[in-house]
Amino acid sequence: MKFAIIVFPGSNCDYDAYYALKNIGFSVSFIWHKDVDLSSFDGILIPGGFSYGDYLRTGAIAKFSPIMKSIIEESKKGKIVIGICNGFQILIESGLLPGALITNENIKFISKTVSLNINSYNSIFTKNISRDKNNINMPIAHKQGNYIASKDTLTELEQNDQIIFKYQDNPNGSISDIAGITNKNRNILGMMPHPERASDGLLGSNDGRLIFESILG
Repeated sequence: MKFAIIVFPGSNCDYDAYYALKNIGFSVSFIWHKDVDLSSFDGILIPGGFSYGDYLRTGAIAKFSPIMKSIIEESKKGKIVIGICNGFQILIESGLLPGALITNENIKFISKTVSLNINSYNSIFTKNISRDKNNINMPIAHKQGNYIASKDTLTELEQNDQIIFKYQDNPNGSISDIAGITNKNRNILGMMPHPERASDGLLGSNDGRLIFESILG
């Protein structure tokens, strides 16, 4: 399975994502944000970092990069798209996922390991994770990770089983403890925690591998 890792000016988790996916068994390539062709890839990953320095608003400038048109087109074909941290912010700014991400409740940058509850196993990202594994551990590193949504949007997310991960101990004030969601078609995942930073025992946790391994089937 072939994955593209999108690189924006300011991406800083691209090599982490490359290592994690490659080590698990994916074929992986870096794709610069000015490229426009993703047709040869089975999946797309938008990594964390500070695209365009987070100027204006996180993800707000990146959504205008040429590659985003291709990401939107490929996602409509059902291809897998994952946005992690800044990647999640970009997916929301691009309209591929609902809601918004604002400054953390404590107005501070947070960098620590968190525990996540798997809220839904009904996704390609969690379907192969053992039901006995109801929580997973991985790092967060963000200042704008506070997920918000209208009452109607939240109701829709809940009714459609689109909330995939929830924080056990909410670090940033996200509504309903939301840490990760999918689109209605369930092929796009956005999450603030970093599974690629929890994909090797040397990093203190292997739990992030479970998400990527579930995709491989």
